[in-house]
Amino acid sequence: MRNWLFKRRAADWEQMTDLPKALRAELATAMRLWTTHVVRHTQAEDGTEKLLLKLADGGQIECVLLRDRVRRTICISTQVGCGMGCVFCASGLDGVDRNLTTGEIVEQILRLQLLLAEDERLSHVVVMGMGEPLANLDALLPALAEVHRPDGLDISARRITISTVGLPAAIDRLTRTNASYRLAISLHAPNDELRSALVPVNDKIGLASILASADKYFDKSGRRMTFEYVLLGHLNDEPHHARQLVRLLAGREALLNVIPYNPVAGLPYETPSYQRQVEFRKILETGGLRVRFRHRKGDKIDAACGQLRRSQLE
Repeated sequence: MRNWLFKRRAADWEQMTDLPKALRAELATAMRLWTTHVVRHTQAEDGTEKLLLKLADGGQIECVLLRDRVRRTICISTQVGCGMGCVFCASGLDGVDRNLTTGEIVEQILRLQLLLAEDERLSHVVVMGMGEPLANLDALLPALAEVHRPDGLDISARRITISTVGLPAAIDRLTRTNASYRLAISLHAPNDELRSALVPVNDKIGLASILASADKYFDKSGRRMTFEYVLLGHLNDEPHHARQLVRLLAGREALLNVIPYNPVAGLPYETPSYQRQVEFRKILETGGLRVRFRHRKGDKIDAACGQLRRSQLE
């Protein structure tokens, strides 16, 4: 059955044609192949597709397929909601309900794979959907093992990225497992005062502790770190913020991934103007940082984390 699900992309028991027909019929009656139900499937002109999935207990989660030239990247969730409280994010507006199981994480991956054409193949996995991945490592790590193993999706560890707001104890645990996945840390601010206002959990942690754990993970894994920075108009996009970022990340083998804010209905935050983005980037690059500005995808289908779920609930 593994071969049918991971390699041959079977959508139901009937497609597993090497099983006797009577057995397929019996399995279809006795055992559900999928535990989730697709509530909504949205598509954008740029090839982005998003699924809103309803879980067996009624909870809802989101997962996304992104197409970029030859890349086929999926973004998956690890929790129903999120407990980190980032003020600009739709996922955490209602808090966290529960962790997802390993099976529920894997099922997102398999459902997204079914959206691909026959000549398309998943190339990258990003754990950057709803929830804080490092708060659910017990379920996440076995799920990623399924993605990585040769009889699973056979995706290299360097093409699997775990995104986190930065939980030092969990980063240290990940380091002890000898994991070689890429780690992306969501900074969103260059100093503790502003970061605690944007990411409340930072008040109990602090940037210094997060960066110390990130450095240890880099030393052990050898994977270049990525730091995420959502750029919010007139809030964290001033020139002095860019200069502080340069000082904060100086000397690290890292990529700074800047993401112009994708507006969320009901929240007061806005996307910075193009000119402010250009000025911010210039300061970062002049300061010697390796910078990438992420192109926003799926705006018209509520592709930002938590948006589709929230619109459905409303």
